[in-house]
Amino acid sequence: MQQGYQEAEKRTSERYEVFNQSYINGVWTKGSSERTYDIVNPYDRSIITSIQLASLEQVEQAFQAAYIAQKEWAKTSAEERIMVLQKAADYLKENREAIVDLDVRETGSSVLKANIEHHLTLEFLEEAIKYADELYKVREVASSIDGKMNHIYRLPLGVISSISPFNFPMNLSMRTIAPAIALGNSVVHKPDIQVGLTGGTILARAFEYAGLPKGVFNVVLTDIPEIGDEMLTNPYAKLISFTGSTAVGRHIGAISGSNLKRVALELGGNSPFVVLSDADLEQAVSAAIFGKFIHQGQICMIINRIIVHRDLHDTFVVRFVERAKAIPYGDPRDPQTIIGPIINEKQMEKALGFIEQAKKDGATVALEGNRIGTILTPYVFTNVDPSSNLAQSELFAPITTIIKADSDEHAIEIANHTEHGLSSAIFTRDLKKGEQLALEIDAGMTHVNDQTVNDSPNIPFGGNKASGLGRFGNPWVVEEFTVTKWVSVQKKYRNYPF
Repeated sequence: MQQGYQEAEKRTSERYEVFNQSYINGVWTKGSSERTYDIVNPYDRSIITSIQLASLEQVEQAFQAAYIAQKEWAKTSAEERIMVLQKAADYLKENREAIVDLDVRETGSSVLKANIEHHLTLEFLEEAIKYADELYKVREVASSIDGKMNHIYRLPLGVISSISPFNFPMNLSMRTIAPAIALGNSVVHKPDIQVGLTGGTILARAFEYAGLPKGVFNVVLTDIPEIGDEMLTNPYAKLISFTGSTAVGRHIGAISGSNLKRVALELGGNSPFVVLSDADLEQAVSAAIFGKFIHQGQICMIINRIIVHRDLHDTFVVRFVERAKAIPYGDPRDPQTIIGPIINEKQMEKALGFIEQAKKDGATVALEGNRIGTILTPYVFTNVDPSSNLAQSELFAPITTIIKADSDEHAIEIANHTEHGLSSAIFTRDLKKGEQLALEIDAGMTHVNDQTVNDSPNIPFGGNKASGLGRFGNPWVVEEFTVTKWVSVQKKYRNYPF
């Protein structure tokens, strides 16, 4: 079979379909479940490849392998870990064209979005190189006890359980995998099975190419009906890293809490885009168009509510609708396409349900979209009640909600009227005022004069409230993925009181 992989890698397209197996303990492994899963192109529903799902027993084997491998990986030098990370990055660079092609076909990404995702994936990997030497650094802390030396170390946490979503599967997987490996941990990774190649096996192939020791990184291609909560309850898992819905995040939090496991949860969003009375209208419209419609709105950070001061509201709506009408849609393989397919029929029906409910609730349709096969063209609703289902739900579709605010203060109040708190944005010509108001929005991230979809490996990425726990990004992720240990050395014998 290895020969088949080598032959496949000579092709410039469809080369990753042959990697349709789990990667367990350094071996490409056919699933032992009786169930199969067809990975399909969300645009035309053609089958890309079929996967024999990994069984519960195989997932347990992956955790066992990770546990054993981590003991040795933790002893490696920073130089050894850096070399592996660099070679994995080299692999992704050398195979960019084929990876982008698969991302487009498997996830329904536009060519623009797939290239952005490839770039972000590399950034997370290369940033991890910068903090691989944080392990075992000694920090000396003063002591009030005569003759005592206090040393503080960072040690690897152990086995990381990683679960990633369908929308940005490659970089949202890598932002857990890269720091985990850089910091001496091992990983069992379960990508969303819909995008198992982009979210899992491409990364396994990169680390295989890089010479990562067997068992340090494992990818299991399976689903919840097959394995239940094993990714959460396995006794070897020390931290659960999950990106996905708030509902699933609550379930993971409950189970992890009862088992005293750490979590890194990046959950749902309801991101506000606030246009203040003094905003540059043209810039605000441009930012809102990008931040609402990239990847069909299927991003946790996507603009979910546009909140516009009443003085600018009507003009904003006219210009936004004009721009939204002109956005190219269709086959994502066409480089001109911006809006591609909704990921699956279930998500499509959910989006159509939001539209019908909004109409029943009395929202005004400023732009009527259409369903064209697997494509949903832009919808724009105005006169939206901030407490309505439309305004309070994570839409994950090219559906725009525009809310009129009576004042700048009212706009911030509306922005905070949500259980979520992931990303947010404010448009204003007064930068000082913008930054002050940014601190009043209860979200993990606020962008002044930009849209809400921003990410970088060197910022504290994460949400407040029901949008998550923990922070990714250097150096905050180092704290998440290591354990701190105090070692004291008594150089002079102590006199004890009894």
